[in-house]
Parts: sequence; structure tokens; C-alpha cells
Amino acid sequence: MDTHRAICRLVPLLLVTSLGAEGCGWLSRETPAPAGSVSEAVRETQARARAAVATPPPAAPVAPPEGPDVLDRVIAVVNSDAITLSDLQENLAAYLYESKQSAKPEPAQEQELKERLLKRMIENRLQLQEATREQVTVEDTEVDEQLADVMKRTNATSQEEFDKLLKAQGLMLEGVKKRLREQLLIQRVVHRKVQLRVSVTEEEIEQYLFENREKLETGLSYHARHILVAPDPPGQEAAWEAARGRAEEVWAKVRAGEDFAELARQFSNDPAAKEGGDLGELKQGELTSDLEGQILRLRPGEASAPYRSKLGFHIFKLEWKEGLSGETLAQTKRQIRDILFRQKYAARLAAWLEEIRKRAIIEVRL
Repeated sequence: MDTHRAICRLVPLLLVTSLGAEGCGWLSRETPAPAGSVSEAVRETQARARAAVATPPPAAPVAPPEGPDVLDRVIAVVNSDAITLSDLQENLAAYLYESKQSAKPEPAQEQELKERLLKRMIENRLQLQEATREQVTVEDTEVDEQLADVMKRTNATSQEEFDKLLKAQGLMLEGVKKRLREQLLIQRVVHRKVQLRVSVTEEEIEQYLFENREKLETGLSYHARHILVAPDPPGQEAAWEAARGRAEEVWAKVRAGEDFAELARQFSNDPAAKEGGDLGELKQGELTSDLEGQILRLRPGEASAPYRSKLGFHIFKLEWKEGLSGETLAQTKRQIRDILFRQKYAARLAAWLEEIRKRAIIEVRL
């Protein structure tokens, strides 16, 4: 096994808290994330959460201050827990490694980054303290399962080989186990204090559907025909008035029940005229919004009155269109539930973190 490649596989599994992490509730074994995500937002939340409590490689380009006394200096106290400068340096090195920054940041940028990282570290300590207060526990067997999963993903074939990979990154097995245990504790306390207190009602789903139906239907198919009566020459107002008159005459024939396809062949100036004005099957969002709006407001079989654009006067006929019904509607509602759940989850998590932060005694010495 190539040790370098194995180490590269190990590092993402053990990285420390990223700046964008928003909690670990989605990783709870007890309650999986809602199904049917419509965006990358759930996967992004999960990826940030998986990075929340692991240990980074110490090979990043930021060097810690010289001298053991400086390195061990306490830079923050969270109730009774201390955070040292060495803890922060590890987090900073991991962040720079993860973001593939090969050059040391400018002093001002580095200071700002440290402050943001320290804020996240304090948040994690608060969550772990809350887990203790709530008497949340993790069995040794569960930690061993997580460790076995990490070992499997590094492709290590034996405990000895896995230990070598850890040592190559300056890690100790007990330290990795500690962080995996902390990860599980945070997942469970967030699950208890946040995720279990979030719900989405059918009324909220229906309201979201009503307010966002047009967006949700984007991508659904429809079939339309089209007659274009263009001015000739287009630059003269008299030509536009003549075109308007011809379009009204055609529209009268359409309303009288004459065959739309045949009228398109006779009177349309559009290239699709020879096909009876057939625009074929279209996806919502393909045409310009003004023209598509004229079509989609129709019921199947209906035609629109002449509509002026920069090309001329358009008459549309809608043959059929897909709607939010049946399995499509059911899937859309599942997606809406997921969207609303994530929104409520994020708001509840932020409120809970603010709540435990307010009642804590935090001293920052950075």
C-alpha cells in the first residue's frame, strides 16, 4: 500500500472543525436526514458536520510560536474548560491544509482566521458541556465502530498499518478515539435539543407550494404551437399596424374554430410554419419568460390573443403541459418538507447555540 496515498485518504476523515460547520444533527444514527433533497444544501451540511470534530495533519505551513510556554498558553476558558494556543494552532493548520493554502496568510488575515476558528472551538466546547449536563453517553463499542469505519476508509489492512498512518500524521490512537467520542456526543445532544424539536406541518408544505409553484414547475414539459405575424419592413410603424390587423384576423379564425396548424401554415412568418407552427416539446424555462408566460397561462387546447414582441405578433396554442400531480407532486412535497426542515433546523440550532452561549462564562485571552 502506498503510504502517501493512504495518508491523503486519512486526512479528510480526521480533519478538525471547519469554519462553516453548523452542528452535527444530520449525522445522528437515530434520525437520518429527510429524504428527497432538492439542492446541495443537505450534502453540504453533512460534509461540514463530518469535519466538525476530527484531528488534522500537523503539516500545514503555519508554524506555532516558539517556546513551550507560549505554545501551552491558555487562550480561552469556557466555563471550566481551557483552550490552549496549541489547540488553536492545530485547528489553523488543519484548516489551511483542508483549503489547500500553500502559503502562510498575511498577519491580519491569520489573526482574523484564528478568531473565527476560536469561536467555533468555543461552540464545540459548549455543546460537549451540554451533552454532559444532559447526561448523554456513548458506549465504547460505538466509538470502536466509528474507528473501524475510519480504518476501512483508509484501506489499512491491519491495526499495525493503521497505527503507522496515524503516527505519520503525528496522531495518537487514543486522541483519535477521544475526538470520535466527542463527535458522537455532539451529534446526540444536537439531535435531542434541536432535531427532535423541529417539525413541518402539511399546512406549511401547502403554503410553500402555493407561493413557489412557478419555480417548482421549472423543468416540467409542455407542447405548444405558434403563429407569428411579423411587420414588413419591421422598422416602420405602418408595417406594425398592418401586422396587428393581420394578427387580429388570424385570431378571429382561431376563435371560430379553424384548424390552428393549417392557419400557421398559411399565415405564420415563423420557420415552424411548415410544421403547422409546432414548437415541439419544451421544458419550462427554455423560452423567454414573457413568451412562456403567454403559453403556460393557457389550459390545454386553448389559444392566446395576439401578443406583441420585438419580432411581431404571436398567437400561441397549448397542446398539453405537465403539472404537479401524482408522483411528481408527492416527490415535490417531500422536497418541500426537506427544504422547510433544513430552514427550521438551522434557525433552531442557531437559537440553541446562542442560548447556551449566553448562560456560559467565557473568557477569551487571544
